[in-house]
Amino acid sequence: MNNLFYPRMAVTNIKKNSKFYFPYFLTCISTVTMFYIMHMISINKGLSKMPGAGSLKTVMGFGTVVIGIFSTIFLFYTNSFLMKRRKKELGLYNILGMEKKHIAKILLLETMITAVGTITIGLLSGIVLSKLIFLILFKVINFSVPLNFFISTSSLVGTVLLFTGIFFVTLLWNLLQITMSKPIELLKGGNIGEREPKSKVLITIIGLITLGAGYFIALTTESPLDAIPLFFVAVVLVIIGTYCLFTSGSIALLKMLRKNKNYYYKTKNFVSVSGMIYRMKQNAVGLANICILSTMVLVMLSTTVSLYIGVEEQLENRYPKDLAMTLYQPTEEEITLALQAVKDTVDRNHMPINNLLDYRYLSFVAKKVGDTFITDREANSMDNLQKLFFITEDEYTRVTGEEIHLSENEVLIHSSNGKMSDHFNLFNKEYRILQHLSSFPLRGEYTSIVLNIHYIVVKDQATLNEIYENQLEAYSDRASEYQYYLSFDMEGEKEEKIDIYREVVQELREIEDVAFSIENRQSMEDEIYVFYGGFLFLGLFLGTLFLMATVLIIYYKQISEGYDDKDRFEIMQKVGMSLEEVKNSVKSQIIKVFFLPLMMAIIHIIAAFKMITKLLAVMNLTNIPLFMICTVATILIFGLIYGVVYSLTAKVYYRIVS
Repeated sequence: MNNLFYPRMAVTNIKKNSKFYFPYFLTCISTVTMFYIMHMISINKGLSKMPGAGSLKTVMGFGTVVIGIFSTIFLFYTNSFLMKRRKKELGLYNILGMEKKHIAKILLLETMITAVGTITIGLLSGIVLSKLIFLILFKVINFSVPLNFFISTSSLVGTVLLFTGIFFVTLLWNLLQITMSKPIELLKGGNIGEREPKSKVLITIIGLITLGAGYFIALTTESPLDAIPLFFVAVVLVIIGTYCLFTSGSIALLKMLRKNKNYYYKTKNFVSVSGMIYRMKQNAVGLANICILSTMVLVMLSTTVSLYIGVEEQLENRYPKDLAMTLYQPTEEEITLALQAVKDTVDRNHMPINNLLDYRYLSFVAKKVGDTFITDREANSMDNLQKLFFITEDEYTRVTGEEIHLSENEVLIHSSNGKMSDHFNLFNKEYRILQHLSSFPLRGEYTSIVLNIHYIVVKDQATLNEIYENQLEAYSDRASEYQYYLSFDMEGEKEEKIDIYREVVQELREIEDVAFSIENRQSMEDEIYVFYGGFLFLGLFLGTLFLMATVLIIYYKQISEGYDDKDRFEIMQKVGMSLEEVKNSVKSQIIKVFFLPLMMAIIHIIAAFKMITKLLAVMNLTNIPLFMICTVATILIFGLIYGVVYSLTAKVYYRIVS
């Protein structure tokens, strides 16, 4: 044969199958572009100049790994769609006399053309778009730096190696399928799975149990700390349940519809239900994939947008004052020296301060079982872990100006989450709650919102000393010490406040043997914006990737179904169905198949809503109405895009079957 025969054949095949290859090319180019840009950001040395660079690089590095793994799985998955449509064509070549080694050569050339073309265009797109993406990133993280155009060699090499490897593996898989298949199997490859699948009751039951268990975990988890590990357990259970119910539960549902004679023996329902039953094994996996991807898009975008919009609230929760410091087990002399250091610094810089708050307190963690707080230093579980914050009656009155009179074993209490009964037990002693405070003015410890905090006012220092000694005995080397807290706001510009903070730190370091921690809102503000802005950027980036994957799966699915249905609908018209009846049947089938994953994804989001709010609390976002608004808005926008995709693919499907 002519040396150019195989290259020409490969190019001709790609052109002839452009309806399938063009979306595949776009997907390959997009994933290459996105991987290059994300990798380049994650290793960019220029980011080290900004505050919070470590967090941003970690977020972007995670994004790079996710894109790499997802690209591998997704391109392998879409390749299977292409091969399904190509098997009949390749089988025909084999029947006409072309040996499998010749077919393998054509597939090799097609893969090389696809790989070289998409990787090259993807890298060029990544290089061109990288500066624009950087500008968007810096806008999102509220940071401005001068940018110089550059090309990352290591990102180029990493991208080429990854996607060359992906194309190589897909080629091997394609060759293995061709080699192991007989010509007649190739000719029927596009129609495999036409036999009616059986209802698998066990798998359906497993699906219901796992999905129910996932929902149960999501709806019953109360502690934000418990939510972190349990969230991933719930996600795995829901994914398993989704696949089981789509693959087996959907078939059982369709067969139930078929038994309903009033519903089934209508022309449009008869055709759509019959068609869906006969190919549900292939349909179900695709529908489950669409459902999972849709859920990922909705969760990712709603959470990252909420975190970014609520960043000021998070700053207020985490850093309620401009400057806050804590001294650990301080002596009276150390407290005096620390206060003098702060006073000297603000006076020297002529910095007015206000909202000054200082107090001595004791705090430690304990497990709450009923009305009893248990202290166990060997316990590793986070279940029912609570934080107890103690302050004396005199200290409370000094700070708030409120006169209170507590008797022996009487306390005032404010719980940050929920309300206790009228008493509690601690160290084998019962304390009666005289009053449940609606709020607590000493906000220093409000930053620890991950745990449920109980702010407790005790009668006197003797009572507090007794509690201190008991927790010292219970926790030994892990016991808490008395602490002194000081916080205040400053009047001035951001940089002036940061300078005051730095000077105070230096002054405290010169006090001999004092143990302290100190925080400044303004110095952490940029890091917070960088971290949550990076999260939003990653959410938008990955959300776009997953949305693109969802659209492509839908497109391929509808095209494949269209070709599979073409002959069947021609037969229906020949036996007497009108064109309008065929059209209505098509519409009925597409609507059922198309919107089921979206509805299931929305149900997943509703079930996960409570648990996600607990996870957001770990990141200092407690504004549930804000998250609800962002979630609803995300669902509406995604639903609109989903509807547009439905409209476009329905037209393509109808053109094929007509």
